[in-house]
Amino acid sequence: MNEANFCLVDTHCHLDFNVFDESREAVVEASKEAGVKRIVNPGVDLESSRRVVDLADKWDLVYAAIGVHPNDAESWTDNTVRELRSIAEHPKVVAIGEIGLDYYWKKTTPSFQKRVLRSQLELAAELNLPVILHSRDSNSDLLDMVSDWFVELGTIGSALVHHPGVLHSFSGNEAEANRAFGSNFFIGIGGPLTFRNAPQLQALVSQVPLDRLLIETDAPFLSPHPYRGKRNEPARVRLVAEKMAALKQMSVEEIALRTTENAKLLFGWREVF
Repeated sequence: MNEANFCLVDTHCHLDFNVFDESREAVVEASKEAGVKRIVNPGVDLESSRRVVDLADKWDLVYAAIGVHPNDAESWTDNTVRELRSIAEHPKVVAIGEIGLDYYWKKTTPSFQKRVLRSQLELAAELNLPVILHSRDSNSDLLDMVSDWFVELGTIGSALVHHPGVLHSFSGNEAEANRAFGSNFFIGIGGPLTFRNAPQLQALVSQVPLDRLLIETDAPFLSPHPYRGKRNEPARVRLVAEKMAALKQMSVEEIALRTTENAKLLFGWREVF
């Protein structure tokens, strides 16, 4: 393997979370050594959206997404969209996220979560930024909203219609994946792909066209085997790529290349890295 040309993108990592406060510098350096050339750090509320932009200023390989997570939707006010729009002026903001629906924790009602999500989808369309979507026990409702938004993007002639976003940490079935692909979405695959008790996800990934896949860690969560249960970090996206390569009977270099090209398309990166 030519390590100099090996290139991975961790498309979802919460590097701003305080679990990294004592080791963030070392974690970033370890990711570079593993071949990670880009890290996308999504915010979960206004405060964290500001933090991720600060981290993007500190490290060349770190980029920011900004938004309000459904489990933080109670923080939403009439001024939130205006604040997000202002933060989005930063040149390293590449997406609106992490946004979506979460019916598992029930921290706010589904109707309120939908209202917050709808406002942020509208903001994404206004700013021509893709979205990073979270879904837990809510795939049907989320995909309904995504499908409607995708049609609207086409109606207004938005270039975003070609690569509108990613369903991060995808755990749905084949039919749900196909609905996402029908709206030109990618699905993000992380550490659970490596778990011994994930045959459904492994079967899905082995069949899904490679041009629909992104790889991620969701660090500090969902650390891949053999680190399951421990704090995750972006360097371990390489383990996800290796598992994907084994499932697809391809080289890890090809998986790295193709998923990196997918990330470039989604986040609008045109430079060589």
